[in-house]
Amino acid sequence: MERAALTLNPRSFQEEHGILGESVEMKKIVEVVQQVAPTDITVLITGESGVGKEIIAKAIHAASQRNKKSLITVNSGAIPEGIIESELFGHERGSFTGAAGERKGYFELADNGTIFLDEIGEMPLSTQVKLLRILENGEFLRVGSSTARRVNVRVIAATNKDLQVEVRNNRFRSDLYFRLRSVNIVIPPLRNRTEDIPVLFKAFVEELSAKNNVKFGGISDDGTQVLKSYHWPGNVRELRNVVESMLVLESGKYLQADDARKYLREYRQPASEVRNLPMITGKSVEQAERELILRALLEIKADIVDLKNALHEHSTAIANVVQQATDPMAIQPDSSLSLTEMEHKLIAEALLRFKGNRRAAARALNISERTLYRKIKEYDLE
Repeated sequence: MERAALTLNPRSFQEEHGILGESVEMKKIVEVVQQVAPTDITVLITGESGVGKEIIAKAIHAASQRNKKSLITVNSGAIPEGIIESELFGHERGSFTGAAGERKGYFELADNGTIFLDEIGEMPLSTQVKLLRILENGEFLRVGSSTARRVNVRVIAATNKDLQVEVRNNRFRSDLYFRLRSVNIVIPPLRNRTEDIPVLFKAFVEELSAKNNVKFGGISDDGTQVLKSYHWPGNVRELRNVVESMLVLESGKYLQADDARKYLREYRQPASEVRNLPMITGKSVEQAERELILRALLEIKADIVDLKNALHEHSTAIANVVQQATDPMAIQPDSSLSLTEMEHKLIAEALLRFKGNRRAAARALNISERTLYRKIKEYDLE
């Protein structure tokens, strides 16, 4: 089955591996996936949260010669720094408190298969060194062991961060960055490939109407245009959630532009207006009440998302200040503080503002908790 992926035309390949889209950008991505899948080359997938990076990783593995073996997915940002090396490389019995027996790590479990390291930009620098060793010669050490082990693993990594910026700010190793980006697949945000929206909408309707056992009454051209003109901050993931809400709450209805707007945040009616809608005639009281409750829950969920976005915008503003403080190219001539003093001051102020809550301070500074802990220790701010 040598290079079997190349025998499929791009459309057949897309259908087989669930890569949805008719845009030029997605077609180019499919061509790259077809070229790299049969090889063992390392692939870096970049793009905003929700664009579908994991789908591309799964397609690469499924079209590779390793597809009979496991694809192990690891969210690098979700594993605490204290245990990430044990999770990735395994550990020996007694190597740390609680290590009652030996344990294989994700790399051993993925031997002869593929490992997908999502959110690679969140990986601690100390762990990045050991990842680089595996990429270069396939060797690693379990925690608590001095015996080198070898694995044959294909690595696919993904991130929503700009790793060049992370390298410049000493949060990511330059040698690992250049090793990872042998092939870099950049997935554009949904707002930059609007021709894919009707394709994705149709696919999600078919999937979710069958899953939820509801009918879809169709959508007007104006309704489709509303979807295409929306900026989709949550990308493909947000579109899928919107489709699911529409199907459940508008079951069997032919959707117009106003119907579509109700489910998009920038067009949404105030929650009080939605929740006090009169009872819909032609439906039972129980059914109407159920729909109003569901709509209210969706509004609450959307309000929470809006709040999170507002916090993100605020933290981004703070991060820009941090970047200016830590980027040598951004030093202002009239600055009275050194780089170290500016960084120390920003971290101290964040900790004071959030009353010592390190998680909140890290979010506000747009850095990982691991980095914040390291800086606190470095500047003796405990």
